[in-house]
Amino acid sequence: MTRNIEKTAAPCGSWQSPINASLLVADSVRLSEPRLDKNYNYWLEGRPQEKGRSVLVRAHKDTPTKREDLTPATFSVRSNCHEYGGASYCLAGEQLYFVNARDQDIYRLCLQSMTSKRITRQEHTRFADLLWDQRRNCLIAVAEEHSATEEHAEPENRIVKVTISSNELGQCSTLFSGADFYSNPSLSPNGEQLSYLCWRHPDMPWDATECYIADLDKDGNILKQQQISARDLSSDYTRGESIFQPSFGPDGNLYFVSDTSDWWNLYRYDINTKTLRNLHRLDAEFATPQWVFGMSCYSFIDAENIICCYTQQGRWQLATINIASGNLDKIESPDSENPYDDISMVNSAAGRSLFFAANSQCASQLMQWQNGEMTEVCRSSNSDIDPSFISTPKALSFAAGSEIAHGFYYAPCNPQFQPLAGEKPPLIVLCHGGPTGATETALNVKIQFWTSRGFAVFDVNYRGSTGYGRNYRDSLKGQWGIKDVEDVCAAADHLVKQGLADPKRLCIKGGSAGGYTVLAALTFADSFAAGASHYGIGDLETLARDTHKFEARYLDSMIGPYPEDKAIYQARSPINHVDRLNCPAIFFQGLEDKVVPPNQAEAMLEALNNKGMPVAYVPFAGEGHGFRSAKAIVTALEGELYFYSQLFDFTSEGLQDDSITAVDILNLASAPERLE
Repeated sequence: MTRNIEKTAAPCGSWQSPINASLLVADSVRLSEPRLDKNYNYWLEGRPQEKGRSVLVRAHKDTPTKREDLTPATFSVRSNCHEYGGASYCLAGEQLYFVNARDQDIYRLCLQSMTSKRITRQEHTRFADLLWDQRRNCLIAVAEEHSATEEHAEPENRIVKVTISSNELGQCSTLFSGADFYSNPSLSPNGEQLSYLCWRHPDMPWDATECYIADLDKDGNILKQQQISARDLSSDYTRGESIFQPSFGPDGNLYFVSDTSDWWNLYRYDINTKTLRNLHRLDAEFATPQWVFGMSCYSFIDAENIICCYTQQGRWQLATINIASGNLDKIESPDSENPYDDISMVNSAAGRSLFFAANSQCASQLMQWQNGEMTEVCRSSNSDIDPSFISTPKALSFAAGSEIAHGFYYAPCNPQFQPLAGEKPPLIVLCHGGPTGATETALNVKIQFWTSRGFAVFDVNYRGSTGYGRNYRDSLKGQWGIKDVEDVCAAADHLVKQGLADPKRLCIKGGSAGGYTVLAALTFADSFAAGASHYGIGDLETLARDTHKFEARYLDSMIGPYPEDKAIYQARSPINHVDRLNCPAIFFQGLEDKVVPPNQAEAMLEALNNKGMPVAYVPFAGEGHGFRSAKAIVTALEGELYFYSQLFDFTSEGLQDDSITAVDILNLASAPERLE
């Protein structure tokens, strides 16, 4: 623990901090996809030190910290279905099945001999959402077929059955097809029924999904099916219904989350009586936007009780629900002073539960809950950060247009330093991706990197974010590039009026869709002195025309149908208005990015360079949409700090990569007067 008697006054941004960029990758992993059986806990680790390779790991329930890697270095467990993947493996007794990143085929791993065998060989097929059908000795999965001959043909999605043979490759046969997307296959305990989700263009899964229950014969063929909906419980419900995570319980009934009450609440459909009820009505979200397969916000402890997580005002809570009574009981964190408020991926088996948990003091951890006790299985980072350097998020709501928006404010925090007399800190406004998504309150080293150096950070849940009900989520429809820009500008203005930020040193940063908000704010507003775009979208037309199938019609609701509303796309695309882009910016771009081609960032670089504005461009060979390698992750964070240090004239401390000082910041001498 650092003990401080008297703080040193120093320019904000220059404060020395033990929280450096290397903490993002050194001894850190990305945890995902927890599973469990009677004796073991399983999960995936994405390892930046191994170029982002995703490794399947397990540990015995009685010795949770004694772990072993299951997949050798030749494999990376990751599905590319829907581009974002998820649910890339499943347990099957003494075996498990997984999708290999390199070829997207399914492999079987024998847990006794630790030998693997290829199950499918389909060059143009991607698999996800694997489900083991023990009764019929087969796999059920979502398959995405990419055309081998037509370059721009849209992939075909379906639910398939993969037969398992001891000597030959498995054979795929179609169970369900015709919709644009499928997910969440779930078998009833007796194996006689299968439920699933599907949705169709132009809807995204958080807009409208269809839930079905199908009766199966002894061979797993479809006899008949019926659609299940919670619409009838909401008489005034007229929009699409977003159903999330349909799953059969131990009692043989179907459970799912629906947003017909304006909130994603949990429902139970009785198979025998054909009746439906809301298990526990609450103005809270028991779901999260389904960007990847396998997302889970509830699971069954036993036939009588459910363990679940839900969010209110941007903070998550863990609880149990008694199925018969509907009573909800919160599960308290072991540390009452620093409770977990970021919880996800709840899974249960044999009376034991796994979930990811985090708070402002600790990064994501895989936790085990059994018999009322919570124990740690593993953590995403073993780096110890002195708590006195950690800035705690404060929930703030502020006026945005005629409505209210939300976010989390992080004050500068360093026990050894304080601002110069009369100095207000520079501010970084963060724009999360999606745009359908939300900020998290978990310990974020990227945020603490800034606050421990004297920056303030405002992580904004602009209108359209999840966690505040369907109405708030829908408020960005038709308004992307308008309301989100209003909100980030209003967020900065709110902190300036509160005396919490320097009005001449307001910065904005974001990646992907968040990067679009950055570029739109820099182009169409004048609130910010600098911006950082991480693979940000500059051309909405290119995104609408060339993006992958999952997001191909996303902008129909966010902006309007294309090409019918082409004029709106052009009007809101920053790349078409570079004459209005008059703000220093730094661009970080993967050269293999298929979602946002590098030429978008390069066009803006050229425009700012021609205007004599300070600008920098940091390309990464071999990186796509989002950076996976340790080198790219560290360089992006340190490069941004170096950029600000040159703009705002402070000495940046703690840069680990010597190459950062070689970042070519063009036209620095002609920085605008407001930066002086």
